[in-house]
This record gives sequence, C-alpha cells and structure tokens, in this order.
Amino acid sequence: MTAVTGWWRELTGPERFRLYTRLTLQSAILGVAIILAVTTARPWAVPGVLIAGAAALLAVEAQPEFATIVRGRPRRWMLPTATALLVAVWVGYAIAARAMSAGPDVDAARSAGIYVAMLAALSIVPFVRHCWWITLGTSVATGVAFAAGPRGMLQVAGITFVVAAFLVGTTLLTRWALTVVDDLERARVVEAKLQVAEERLRFSRDLHDVVGRGFSAIAVKSELASTLLRAGAADRAGTEIDEIKTLAVESMEQMRALVRGYRDINLDGEVAGARSLLSAAGCELVVEGDPSAVPVEFHEVAAWVVREATTNIVKHSSATSATFVMGSSGMTLRNNGVSSASADAVDERSGLRGLAERLAEVGARLERSCTADEFVLEVKWEDT
Repeated sequence: MTAVTGWWRELTGPERFRLYTRLTLQSAILGVAIILAVTTARPWAVPGVLIAGAAALLAVEAQPEFATIVRGRPRRWMLPTATALLVAVWVGYAIAARAMSAGPDVDAARSAGIYVAMLAALSIVPFVRHCWWITLGTSVATGVAFAAGPRGMLQVAGITFVVAAFLVGTTLLTRWALTVVDDLERARVVEAKLQVAEERLRFSRDLHDVVGRGFSAIAVKSELASTLLRAGAADRAGTEIDEIKTLAVESMEQMRALVRGYRDINLDGEVAGARSLLSAAGCELVVEGDPSAVPVEFHEVAAWVVREATTNIVKHSSATSATFVMGSSGMTLRNNGVSSASADAVDERSGLRGLAERLAEVGARLERSCTADEFVLEVKWEDT
C-alpha cells in the first residue's frame, strides 16, 4: 500500500487525471460485461458477452489517449482484431435471435446483441471518421436484426441510437478533455522556458548597452595608439594607452555593477515573483506575515531562501499548495506534492547546500524535513 501511495504522489496532476479517465472508461466496460454475464438467464450467451467485453477493452487499449497497459508499444493489430470480434459476436447473436423459437432465448440474444452494439459505440465508433453516421447505421442494423415487425424495429433502432449517441458523445468529450489537459501542460512548460529566455535576453541586452560602448572605445583608442607608435609619437601614444587603461577599469567596474545588480534580489520582489511562478505551475501560494517583519540585515538572504524554495517546488514536486510564513524570528516554507524520489534526494540538492552556507555566513541556520506529503524548510535568524 505504501508503494502504491508513493507512486500516486509522484504523478503530476495531469497524469493523475489521465489515469483516472482511462481506468474509469475501462472499468465501466468491464463492469457492464460482468454484470450482464452474471444476470443473463441463458448460459450459452455468457461467452459471447465476455468476448465482446474483452474486445471493447482491446479497442480502448488501441487508442494512445486511453491505453494503460501497452502504452508506447505497437498496437496496429488491436483495433482490427477488436472490431472483428465485436462484429462476429453481434452477427452470432443476430442469427441466434432469428433461429431460436423460445422466448427467453430470443430475449437473451437480443439483449446481448444490443449490448455488443453499445460496446462498439463506446470503444470503436468515436475514433473513426463519420462516427455519427456510423452510429445511425449501427442503430438501424441493430433494430432490423433484433426486432420483429416495423414498429419493433423502429423502437429498437431509436433506443439504440439515443443510447449509442450518448456514449459516443461522452467518449468524444473525454477525449477532448484529455487534449485540453495536454495542451495546458505543454503551455505551462513553454511559459517557463519563455520566462528563462526573456530573462537571458534582458541580461544580454543590458550587458551590451553598458559594456559595449566602453569596449568599442578601447578598440578605437588601441588602434590609434598603435598608429601613433608606428609614427614615432611616443608621448601621444602613451597618453592614449593611459586612457585605454582608464576605460578598461571603468568598463570592468560597470560590468561588476551590472552583474551585482543582476544578482541582488529584493525580498518583496521575490515573494511576488514566487506567487506568479507558482501560479503558472498550478500551485497556490499563501503568504503569512509580512516581509517587513524580517530583520533588515536578513532581507537579502531571506530573498535567496524564497527563490531557492520556489525553484525546488517547481522542479522537484507536483505541489498544488505552498505556504510562506515570515516573522521576526525566522521563516518557514512548506509545500505538498512531494514524491518519494525527491524526498530521498533532498540532501543531494546543491541548491539547498549552497543556501545553508549562505545562511551560515550571516549567523542564520536552515532546517529541513519531509513528512508524508509535505516538505518543510525552516530558517532561524541569529540569536532567536
């Protein structure tokens, strides 16, 4: 049970939804087949019912969106085989309904034949072209094959069409929902990549604007100094070389200031950024306390704690909720959706080790724990 629970926790929200959808559809097919096989009054009808149920499950496994057992394997033979089995069983029941004279036997054959038509509408028809015309044709054929007289045929065909259309529509809507979930997941991944790319572009643009001009001036003055030296104007060349040195030092200072400004972080900005990033990842962030309650000397390191914790939540969990608690004595960050694998590897994360070293430099300490479905980071300030 523990292994199953851990495996379930490791799945993301979209993966859980896909698994739930697949199991629900296949369980419905299997359940109806078993119920009909148990309740039928004629033992000779049971094998056909079970074969039809197995064929429907095979047809569902043939669809990549609904497969649970043979995902990633070749499945071209599955759908033709399932279709052939369902048609053969349906024809067999149709022949039995016409050939038998006893009322209970005829009723059993009709019920089983209509059931086979419903299974086809649930597992095969939604995945082929012109599914609604095929639904209508199957309903009419079922009415002709299993009813006596025009009125009975119309009645059976009408009921079969209504139920089959509902099943086809349900399967199509389920397939559409899976497509939407996949699109949203891909969009979330693309959004995260775009944010990283945008930040890299911003930094490269700033680096070009701030440092590029200085380097251009150095290149021009170096060429001028070289020309002056070749012309014998050593004094003027020396002046240009001194200016080159000054420009190089200034450019280095500008570059250091740019990198320092890029690395400097603000606690309020990090909390706001964490809320935005986690929201995009499908995780709701609750902030308790106020950043102003954190002592001023710990503001920068607290911002680093928020940044690293947010990164860990996005990269190492499938969290749906997270909480940041900030106060004068310390801060606590917790999130759910922790997988067993990420919990075992918590001590191997270089980010947390670096964060602990950064905290130790200012006299703070970091404690971490993982229990059940929750990961907790606790930070205690100096002398608290």
